[in-house]
Amino acid sequence: MTDLQKSPLHDRHVALGAKMADFGGWDMPIQYAGVLQEHTAVREAVGVFDVSHLGKGVVRGASSGYTAVDFVNDRLTNDLRRIGPGQAQYTLCCDDATGGVVDDLIQYVRSEDEVFLIPNAANSSQVVSRLAADAPAGIEVEDLHTSLAVLAVQGPQSAKVVEQLGLPTSHDYMSFTNASWQDKPVIVCRTGYTGELGFELLPRWDDAGELWDAVLALGVTPCGLGARDTLRTEMGYPLHGQDLSLDITPVQARAGWAVGWKKERFWGRDALVAEKERGPRRLLWGLEALDRGIPRAHMTVLRDGAAIGEVTSGTFSPTRKVGIGLALLDPSVSEGDELVVDVRGRTTQVRVVKPPFVPSHVR
Repeated sequence: MTDLQKSPLHDRHVALGAKMADFGGWDMPIQYAGVLQEHTAVREAVGVFDVSHLGKGVVRGASSGYTAVDFVNDRLTNDLRRIGPGQAQYTLCCDDATGGVVDDLIQYVRSEDEVFLIPNAANSSQVVSRLAADAPAGIEVEDLHTSLAVLAVQGPQSAKVVEQLGLPTSHDYMSFTNASWQDKPVIVCRTGYTGELGFELLPRWDDAGELWDAVLALGVTPCGLGARDTLRTEMGYPLHGQDLSLDITPVQARAGWAVGWKKERFWGRDALVAEKERGPRRLLWGLEALDRGIPRAHMTVLRDGAAIGEVTSGTFSPTRKVGIGLALLDPSVSEGDELVVDVRGRTTQVRVVKPPFVPSHVR
């Protein structure tokens, strides 16, 4: 544990009695009072997560009319030309040879000459290094991993909390604005990973503690990454390393909506176009338990006794009160099919469904 990196809020988490664990090489809070209580707070009221372990990077510059937006657009999958300054977009960094997913991330366009990126913690250096190695003269790629913290305020009452902090809330979903709190800069993003109305606040690393204290002083429930996982699974949001990976392409994971198929260039384009045309060998589906069983990652999915896939993510849904999961299944599987999951030698009946498992309220 001594080699794990620590968030700027680490001591505060310990003082609150949080259960800490390794998450992507970081010592992060998994729960405080309990996953169920924290999950419910986000679905019904408001909670705050420390997700400062997430990566941060910036691409700046231009060269002979070739801008930072052009450069990122030619490497990552989604089409940055669909958005403009002040807007954000989900995208994927794929391996150029195989089309497998190096990471999924959010890209924020600050200007034609500046794109801000938030990759996952464990993959941040990979994304930054791949971009830096391919950057032409005039384009700079900088790792800002420990320059900024990230506080995710999520839930139906999140706007009220952010307003009480004196920060803006009127911008649209998947957009951001530069603001200040107590004369200190804070980026306010209308993004999140819970399926609820939410904001991600990005203060400077050393300013994060005071902002966290101010959020908690408004009665907001501190939430750990355990609740973040149950919340995102209910929404069917993928987790890199489980539902997306170098071995799982966007086509297999049904993330083709985040691919600019009409673009002439992006990493992995040839492999992904070929896979799309021939059809993937497996597809990501949702699973809903029909009994008391709970699907878990790596469990085998069977039809008539034969293995036809594997669970990639699974949990008990605190909202639905049933076991749910995501699974990569044979392309012959259809919505509504009833299958079996091998739960450590026992069988659990499941129905194939299309996520999300609960309605989205991101607005």
